Amino acid sequence: MELLVFQHIDCEHPGSLRTYLEEDGVSWHAIELNNGMDIPDLEDYDALWVMGGPMDVWDVEEHPWLVEEKRAICRWVRDLGKPYLGLCLGHQLLADAMGGTCGPARPPEIGVLQVELTDEGKQDSVFGSLPPVQKCLQWHSVEVAQPPEGAVVLASSRDCRVQAMRVGDNAWSAQYHVELESDTIANWAAVPAYAEALENSLGSGALKDMEQEADALMAEFASCSRQIYANFMSAMRV
Repeated sequence: MELLVFQHIDCEHPGSLRTYLEEDGVSWHAIELNNGMDIPDLEDYDALWVMGGPMDVWDVEEHPWLVEEKRAICRWVRDLGKPYLGLCLGHQLLADAMGGTCGPARPPEIGVLQVELTDEGKQDSVFGSLPPVQKCLQWHSVEVAQPPEGAVVLASSRDCRVQAMRVGDNAWSAQYHVELESDTIANWAAVPAYAEALENSLGSGALKDMEQEADALMAEFASCSRQIYANFMSAMRV
């Protein structure tokens, strides 16, 4: 199996999911779009993961490579019909690329918060075996306002209706982060845009509290990430 990964900032990589890839001997190739890397021939890969980043889906003037990335996502999901997993920005890019819309999250969701599976989510092949109510890390100021036509909403939260979705029968995405590692929050807090959003939402000094809360839940986060990984890999083989 050959896995293609689109990255948008150095610190937002597959995180804990890398451990499972290594255990399974899965080869993966990261395309660092923010560093000017070109998207390779999609036909050479079996699955596509799209990670998070500080830019928004509409920031095409500042980040013109977003145009080609969204075109590639659409081709991957619609034309090639291959398995897709998107997290945070990767969730929003899937919606945008497939004809949905994104807009400002009001309020932004930042911190360790709760999401709940929908009835459809409880039956889904990738998300269905997760706890129906989960604690997870959120760090976003944009949300999927309107899912693509035919998309199924798999999870929601109080302030964000589309926390996870499935598009067709081969593409899954989540607004929240399942890939956390012990140093993830500290690494992301070093990104000026993320630090500013954190302070604006939760106030000065919020980082320490968020780290402590996440540390206490790390085993739960790891269990969910392993389950999503295992379910995604199983769905690929169907």
